[in-house]
Amino acid sequence: MSYDAIVIGSGPNGLAAAITLAQNGLHVLVIEARATPGGGMRTQELTLPGFQHDICSAIHPLAQASPFFRALALTPDEVDWITPPVSLAHPLDDGTALAVAPSLEETLEGLGRDAAQWRRLFAPLVERWPDFLDDLLAPLHVPRHPLLFGVYAPLLAAPATWLARACFRDERTRALFAGMAAHSLLPLERAPTAGVGLLLTVLAQSVGWPMAKGGSQTIADALVQRLRRLGGDVVCGWEVTDFAELPQARAYLFDTAPKGLLRILGERLPPRYRRQLERFRYNPGVFKIDWALERPIPWRAELCYRAATVHIGGTLAEIAAAERAIWRGMHPDRPFVLLAQQSLFDAARAPEGKHVAWAYCHVPHGSTADMTEAIERQVERFAPGFRDCILARATRSAAEMEKYNPNYVGGDINAGVQDLLQQFTRPTPSLTPYRTPLKGVYLCSSSTPPGGGVHGMCGYYAAQTVLRDWKRLK
Repeated sequence: MSYDAIVIGSGPNGLAAAITLAQNGLHVLVIEARATPGGGMRTQELTLPGFQHDICSAIHPLAQASPFFRALALTPDEVDWITPPVSLAHPLDDGTALAVAPSLEETLEGLGRDAAQWRRLFAPLVERWPDFLDDLLAPLHVPRHPLLFGVYAPLLAAPATWLARACFRDERTRALFAGMAAHSLLPLERAPTAGVGLLLTVLAQSVGWPMAKGGSQTIADALVQRLRRLGGDVVCGWEVTDFAELPQARAYLFDTAPKGLLRILGERLPPRYRRQLERFRYNPGVFKIDWALERPIPWRAELCYRAATVHIGGTLAEIAAAERAIWRGMHPDRPFVLLAQQSLFDAARAPEGKHVAWAYCHVPHGSTADMTEAIERQVERFAPGFRDCILARATRSAAEMEKYNPNYVGGDINAGVQDLLQQFTRPTPSLTPYRTPLKGVYLCSSSTPPGGGVHGMCGYYAAQTVLRDWKRLK
């Protein structure tokens, strides 16, 4: 068959691009290399029968909040979102924890002398979070809400360590913000790590940090079903190795990292563009571990039982040191650990009375190191007796993450560094970053603006570029 458009890759951006094109009347085919669609949105039994583990993404504030998903309006029958009472918890060595709740007022209750400053910083953004997000999750453009964006632009572009120390007096509050900013995969002394911290904290206090009931695979399945109802096709188990094997189409959209685009298109790309893609900078990788548990993690801080997401790393200084070490090629003894405990709120994830947990830490790019001991030691630090709960575990090093999904180059789950230099020049400096020099060939992955996360906006904006190009040619 011939198609109007073919999308290579079925991650959130590939499916968002396909749905956007199909909504505009195009006949679309999505090709996926693995046996199931989803990219980072997959759920499988990795450890023991009956224990359902999210392969990559687990907690989805951006999927709830992004303009693409808001417009798509998935019904509870398609994706049943579970929002825990606490968006995230950050345990400390004194046996207590701080938390960010899905309400600004609830968050303020635990912040003590920093509560007033926290309110001044976050209240305007929480109140207008859709406006804030619409501007932030977009390619380079004139802000649609210039007053709001103009006030916060200097803070968004700042290093997290500077903002934490300038705004907050209590080391506990600084630690809480450091955990949010560390999602950036950048050293916290570098810009724009404060922007990442601000974005995630705003989402945590507006839409919360939800999970999909039954696992992240349900999000992918819902998107595929939407596409099929629009007349689109999805084929799995087809790994595209050369552009020549693809069916005839007017447009081709690649939900791949630049490395994948180079592999498939090769010499067809102009030499200058190839060199630019080859110079594209990737982040450090991640080491991921999934556990099947006999019982819930025995946290010392009761607050941790109310959150699906727990940031494990101690103080601002400790988290910053760990993230800095990774960029120097080191594996920290005390890594910053992002942990999700989905089964506390979703009984479908494990057999009755049992539990699952998911965690990763950052490691140097392409690392083959086993960080199991370091991660479990960090969890045990705040939950004594944790190791006694483990029934089985499954691990993936950064190198194994890339082997599983070639888009995770070197284990980089964000598909490229998102610093000030590369945030709006990904994958190359261009006012239309989704368009390649080849007529009808586009890039729609997280390696384009606005970057990583399950939000679909890279695919949405790539599809809009295709539609504009077609209208111009008519």
